[in-house]
Amino acid sequence: MSSITHSTRSSNLADILERVLDKGIVIAGDITIALADVELLQIRIRLLVASVDKAEQIGINWWRTDPMFSTSGQELQQLRAENEELRHRLAQLEAKLDNNTG
Repeated sequence: MSSITHSTRSSNLADILERVLDKGIVIAGDITIALADVELLQIRIRLLVASVDKAEQIGINWWRTDPMFSTSGQELQQLRAENEELRHRLAQLEAKLDNNTG
């Protein structure tokens, strides 16, 4: 009779991952490069690891409007481009009006 053994390490890792995704974890750090007490460069690193559900619970949902992750984000990007084009055309028309009346 052969027995099957399971690794407790993998189940512990799965439990830890489940807890991290359920609760979320934040890792933060700052890197500053200075020369003679003059700050030359500052890098701030913030990392949040959580499930999508948990992220949405705490108000993080950037992927909904990011054009790389959603079609609605692509539509939003197209609308912004169209809006910018219309603003430019409006400015041109207003300039023509000012020239004609001035």
